[in-house]
Amino acid sequence: MFTQPRAPLPVFALCLTALLGLAAASVLTGAGRVAPEQVVDYLLGARGDHHLEMVVTTLRLPRTLAALVVGAALGVSGMLLQAVTRNPLAETGLLGVNSGAALGVVVGIVYAGAQTGGAYLVWALGGALLATGVVLLIGSRFSPLKLVLAGAALSATLTGITSAMLVADPVTFDQYRFWVLGSLAGVPLERVLSVSPAILAGLGMAALAARPLAALSLGDDMAVALGHRPGRTRVTVTVAVTLLSAAAVAVAGPIGFLGLLAGYLARTLLGGRVGPQIVLSGLAGALVLLGADVLARVVMRPYEAPVSLLIAILGGPVLIVVARSRAVAAGAGDLISDRIPRRGAGLLRSPAEGLRRILGRRAGADRAGGAPATGARRGVRSGVQHGARSGVRRGAGSGPGRGPLPSDALPVRLGALSVLLPVRSSFAVAALAALAAAAGVTALVAGQSAMTAGQALDALRGIGAGGQILLVQEIRLPRVVAGLVAGAALGLSGCLTQALARNRLATPDMLGINQGAVIAIMLAGLFSSAEMLFEHWWTGPLGALAAAVVVFAISGGVGTQGYRFIVTGLAVTTLAGALTQSVLAWRGLSSATAIHSWSVGSLAGRGYPVALPVAVGLALLLPAALAVSRRLDVMRFSEDVGTGLGANPRTTRLAVLALAVALAGLAIGIGGPIAFVALAAPVIAARLSGPARLPLVGAPLTGAALVVAADTIGRVIASGAEIPAGVVTSVLGGPFLLWTLLSDRRS
Repeated sequence: MFTQPRAPLPVFALCLTALLGLAAASVLTGAGRVAPEQVVDYLLGARGDHHLEMVVTTLRLPRTLAALVVGAALGVSGMLLQAVTRNPLAETGLLGVNSGAALGVVVGIVYAGAQTGGAYLVWALGGALLATGVVLLIGSRFSPLKLVLAGAALSATLTGITSAMLVADPVTFDQYRFWVLGSLAGVPLERVLSVSPAILAGLGMAALAARPLAALSLGDDMAVALGHRPGRTRVTVTVAVTLLSAAAVAVAGPIGFLGLLAGYLARTLLGGRVGPQIVLSGLAGALVLLGADVLARVVMRPYEAPVSLLIAILGGPVLIVVARSRAVAAGAGDLISDRIPRRGAGLLRSPAEGLRRILGRRAGADRAGGAPATGARRGVRSGVQHGARSGVRRGAGSGPGRGPLPSDALPVRLGALSVLLPVRSSFAVAALAALAAAAGVTALVAGQSAMTAGQALDALRGIGAGGQILLVQEIRLPRVVAGLVAGAALGLSGCLTQALARNRLATPDMLGINQGAVIAIMLAGLFSSAEMLFEHWWTGPLGALAAAVVVFAISGGVGTQGYRFIVTGLAVTTLAGALTQSVLAWRGLSSATAIHSWSVGSLAGRGYPVALPVAVGLALLLPAALAVSRRLDVMRFSEDVGTGLGANPRTTRLAVLALAVALAGLAIGIGGPIAFVALAAPVIAARLSGPARLPLVGAPLTGAALVVAADTIGRVIASGAEIPAGVVTSVLGGPFLLWTLLSDRRS
């Protein structure tokens, strides 16, 4: 039974009434001590002092107008993106359009000295146009959830480039750290008027695109049959979204989630009518932003709360609700899954073959000793046995009472002791260990100081000039050790979470676990100096655990619908990012600069004091991970198979989750949230070692090599400046995530 959509006119009238009430509250309310009756008297013509005139005409009236204009622009642009991509999760903040506009503004500030609203608009247009074009180019290839993840990858790359520019220019960073919060405080009327032509043009194009978008929602063929041109419609929407989002960013900075909120309210209230939805999304965007701005002025008097943080608090739950809807859940099945891969790309033929390769014996060996299985276990086990008997039995070295050996295993006998050595995995581990060692040696040699490779190696042995020995042994070597340990912890944590959720995208940075550790460490060191921040590394696992509990509780536990973890984690990550930016704005410039470098992932100044505890933890947790690897291998296929073979899914999940959270939290304590290492390391290691086994040794080695290599690139790529390792991995990790999404072929 379908509910009838509400009539547009009563809904519009209700929204306009609420908007007028909030506009009046915005003019009458502020963080200062000007009473509302004083403002009313001034507006009615009573004479006031200079201070009252400045508060009303210079601050509050332009601020109210800016909230209306920016909210309407972001609401309409979000609705346009959702309509053209047929994706209820599409939004300029989630898809990277706001990040593109922000990058354009930063480029304008750094290279062209942009300071006015008109100059901001010009540079924001270029960045927003680039991001919007990429989103619409890849939008047709992805399901709703995949498109959001692709937008997250695009946003990470653009944000990484922005961070690289800010690290090299502290003056621009000081200006950016307040602007990026999306504040409307102090917005001059001239800036609003300078971008109004772009907003009017974008709204006009949105009105023209309403009917074609309604036809396009039925499919390209139906739209053509109705006399519309889908290509022209998409170009029109691209230009409209670019104008609206760029103008909004130029006025108030990047404000996320607003388009998602406005679109959700419009669809909920009006049903499937595209034209009225566009109008209502503009009203809803203005209503939400104006209400959040009024609340920001009174919730922390006499200070102001960041408006972007308040909207993120509202938008995060809405993102989770929309992602769990039937429309999005229907398209979530094509997310990258590790359940039963195909043979074509070096993967498996069937669950039976996978179990034989994992367990190293025929299913008939299970019958040799043990009590008869009953219930579900009997059904699962008999199915496995049937698959084992009917499958192709490859391998060598079978004997009486033994099944065939796995195809990549080599028997090694030492007297009475014999073990099966996985050939491909062993070669992969050896190669990755050599790669990590090479990355460490390169990091010791490379740098901006005038030192040859021979001099660096001599200094490592204590030979040479005192300054060179100090540089290599006291600065570079501890930093390399810290990078190796942090990368290994991230790689192993990512491998465990991917296996736990049976999804290659379910990594600590995608699930919000890393950001939970960041927030915990920042809160613990809130009242200490930036140098003392790293002494609170022990709070990282606690924050990671808290974030994991929140994500898993909201998403309903670890189950087959792994997409819930990713979307919930994305919401937690965005909310934590807004909180981090708020802390950076609250701190002084020197402290904020140091914390910002760490919050994006940096090894600068790290050494043995922070690396040693993590190394001890890694030495204890890696054997524990290897101990549960067989049960985790079995659970990669399904819960029924794991239960049938004696694995306790609940116990295994809790153990693996605890290991992954502890490893991620410890790694954050060293180098901050170095992005995409936990995603890339297990994928690369699995490509090398094959799908028969989890790369629990290869993934840490790959992560160690990636972190040290990224740190080395950051130290040498820019003359006179150091780019944090997390910025390097963000810039390179975004394309890697896009490649992973595009190359996925789920069986």
